[in-house]
Amino acid sequence: MAISRLFIANRGEIAVRIVRAAHSLGIETVLGSSAADAESLAARTAHRTVIVGPAEPARSYLDEKLIVQAALGAGCDALHPGYGFLSERPALARLCEENGIAFVGPRPETIEALGDKLSARRIAEASGVPLVPGTPALESAEDACAAADEIGYPVVMKATAGGGGRGMFLARGPEDVRTSFNKASEEARAAFGDGSLYIERFVESARHVEVQVFGDGEGRVLHFGERDCSVQRRYQKLIEEAPCTVMPDAVRADLHAAAVKLTSDLNYRNAGTVEFLFDVERGEFYFIEVNARIQVEHPVSELISRRDLVAMQLQLAGGEPLNLQQSDIVLHGHAIECRVNAEDPDHGFRPSPGRLTTWEPPDMDFVRLDTFCSEGTLIPPYYDSMVGKLIVYGNNRSEALQRMDEAIGRFSLAGIKTNMPLQHFIIRHPDFRNNLITTSWLEKIGLPAFANREE
Repeated sequence: MAISRLFIANRGEIAVRIVRAAHSLGIETVLGSSAADAESLAARTAHRTVIVGPAEPARSYLDEKLIVQAALGAGCDALHPGYGFLSERPALARLCEENGIAFVGPRPETIEALGDKLSARRIAEASGVPLVPGTPALESAEDACAAADEIGYPVVMKATAGGGGRGMFLARGPEDVRTSFNKASEEARAAFGDGSLYIERFVESARHVEVQVFGDGEGRVLHFGERDCSVQRRYQKLIEEAPCTVMPDAVRADLHAAAVKLTSDLNYRNAGTVEFLFDVERGEFYFIEVNARIQVEHPVSELISRRDLVAMQLQLAGGEPLNLQQSDIVLHGHAIECRVNAEDPDHGFRPSPGRLTTWEPPDMDFVRLDTFCSEGTLIPPYYDSMVGKLIVYGNNRSEALQRMDEAIGRFSLAGIKTNMPLQHFIIRHPDFRNNLITTSWLEKIGLPAFANREE
């Protein structure tokens, strides 16, 4: 049964993105907004807006009972959680299911199984997907030191729940483990309500590569190619591109097959991303985790596949069959995405909320901007710093780089500080242009070079 009225349980650019996809399909939209976002672009674009609580996320966007109650009160028959907030909380998907609301995403039991990283590792192992050498959950710093000695340094400590770099620490020796273990556990407990940690081998020359998948919930899964997300600061992605041009075609085929096998074994439903580390020196890839939702960086996959993944999400949740075959998905060209964050890279990336006095995006062919901003928009201090995503397409990586360089140069904004000077610096850096980056490149080389640049 097709969706007639959709509740959007999110904010910012992804809320605008979902509204537009829904309207393209003739679906009525209701936005669940905090008081701080009552005048946002998403609120102005949706057919109706319901204020679900005050600015604080814990009392609005993170309260699943409140969200479902609002969706029911608005007479919605489906709910899209976007990314972040409640998108990977099985409780929200379960509440939707119990109340006859179609959840635009995976089943609650799938989200639950994949939400714990150790559980996800066990699932990947059962599917024959390569894993980075690692441990089960560890009880103490002493246990962690013993495990790290066995695996071999360097290692990375990770929270078993959550993501986004919280609770993650690199250790190059026993002293690092001892000094960081409790801090990592406390950080994970504060962020996710679970302080459990495990250890994995740290791959020095790694690329962060992920596969966009889409499943019908009955065992058939399609992939839309891979994305390279190796430009990261504190495990947070800054630039994403598709495809990963340093990966040999034979390895690429195996990567796609592994992602499809893992998710098809789970009867995965809707959109998802299977994340891997690609060891450049060994030419091998290792499973990291599955993000059971639409990803921030989905636009680069959309551009190279010429598919609207969010519209596909809504169609599947509304009962339409997945009529595509893998052979229908032909990947073309190269796409690059730069995240536009309201933060000051010259002063420790401190947040920069405020009002946009100038917002003039580049008016160019083959350039897409996903955002909730316009001139006069007030950027609130309560949420993630991302205010937009600048995406370009080219016939190849060289052409895409040239277009991104020009697009950033023609992007005029004022009133707040953003990371666009840093993004422009990275795009122009010889290492990035020559595709010589790794997941540690930005912090080791890129940021020091940016700090010492000549204006």
